[in-house]
Amino acid sequence: MVLSRRGVVIGGLALVAVGATGNIVQAATAKSFFAGTAIDNNFVYRKTNFAKIDKRWHRQIVKYFSSEPVGTVVVDTRHHFLYLIMENKTAIRYGVGVGKEGFKWYGRATIERRALWPQWVPPPEMRKRRPELPDMIAGGASNNPLGPRALYLYRDGADIGYRLHGTLEPWSIGTDASSGCIRMFPEDIIDLYQRCPIGTAVEVLPHIADQAPASTSVE
Repeated sequence: MVLSRRGVVIGGLALVAVGATGNIVQAATAKSFFAGTAIDNNFVYRKTNFAKIDKRWHRQIVKYFSSEPVGTVVVDTRHHFLYLIMENKTAIRYGVGVGKEGFKWYGRATIERRALWPQWVPPPEMRKRRPELPDMIAGGASNNPLGPRALYLYRDGADIGYRLHGTLEPWSIGTDASSGCIRMFPEDIIDLYQRCPIGTAVEVLPHIADQAPASTSVE
């Protein structure tokens, strides 16, 4: 018996939580990743239980050496970090979830659209893989996988189909789990959204580095 698309599925003795993106975890485990709720722009979202999250995925200011200008977003897909470059060789580092096998990509883009509590329209390719998905999920809906914010990536004036956005699945941060988008904790995409105006440059690094870029926490 299925109670909701991202609610609870009961089958025999198994009790699992199913996200709109298709990831499945034990319901009891999933519940432990949340710590109450918060209200943002009249919408309610579940707060992340950061006590459950490995500290390396927590947002923090680190030393970071890059030739990119201040204000650039750099995504290290191999090591699941997003860096917002700041002054004095520092960056804000966020833990992220990235594209799973077959959905990895890299290159440069620009943020040309920003959305507060965006609606989600599954792309045609995803609808082919998962025909049970709805045509659209309204912004602020409890099963909307984009969460409270989305930053839309463009190249040469065209939407390339990838976004930086929130997630309903905090356990997926630090993993290869998405269809190419960069997912973040709800609290982190809210923070990043405030710091990235239209025109922000984004570089997604190839998924081939042997070691993560040298970075040391300064907090």
